[in-house]
Amino acid sequence: MNGVLLAIARKEFRDRVRSRWVWVVAIVFALFSLAIAFLGGAAQGAVGIRNIEAAIASLTSLAIFLVPLIALVLGYDAVVGERERGTLELLLSLPISKWAIVVGKFLGLGAALVAATGVGLGAAGIVLAFRLGWSVWSVWTQFALGCILLGLDFLAIAIWLSTWARDRSRASGAAIAVWFALILVFDLILLAAMVALSVHPAGRWLPWVMLLNPADLFRIWGLASIGNVQALRGVSELFPSVVAQQPFWLAVALLGWTVGPLALAIRRFRRDGKELR
Repeated sequence: MNGVLLAIARKEFRDRVRSRWVWVVAIVFALFSLAIAFLGGAAQGAVGIRNIEAAIASLTSLAIFLVPLIALVLGYDAVVGERERGTLELLLSLPISKWAIVVGKFLGLGAALVAATGVGLGAAGIVLAFRLGWSVWSVWTQFALGCILLGLDFLAIAIWLSTWARDRSRASGAAIAVWFALILVFDLILLAAMVALSVHPAGRWLPWVMLLNPADLFRIWGLASIGNVQALRGVSELFPSVVAQQPFWLAVALLGWTVGPLALAIRRFRRDGKELR
């Protein structure tokens, strides 16, 4: 069982390495990180790498858009793609549980995502450390860990969508819709609800709804890593302080967004495995 699971994971990882996906994404992360760190103060009339706090504050906003998109693109066809290629029946014929197929794919794709993110942000972090001093490395590592957790969240969501989709085009459409809803629309709707219910007793509970969006969790993580939760703007400044000031609970919430969708994907695949052949 474990041998087949690891074989599936290795295959998914090798496919991404051979397609140069890992290296392309790593280069994108490194270049964007350095560019934002260098140009982040241009609006204030200054350029150059000034401090790690300014770099991470700027990169947090970029990562919220970029990391989920990369993760969704990576995983949206994990299951439905196998069905369209005619290889899913072969996988289901192996002496392995359906949950192991889903977990194996997640582990392989997750390893590729972690490698790409880690190499890209690690390279940028080394450059920043040489420029600002190695004392910034711990802060940068915490930020990079948040990016990885965010990516794994959306990868799990993508795999879950892939177990529902009937073909790759529908899976890609669903992935785009999820990205649009969680990254662009969610906070707008929540802010409108908070304004509308500002005098209603139910309004005080609305900030907890932000736990339902991994992008908001990561935004708090990024600013908390530099000890600057007070710099939150817009709807994020209403995030429950009991969570925002506790990195452990932020990590638990982000991990929950990985475990939850992955469990739903396993349940769907177990129930409808014959249909997905």
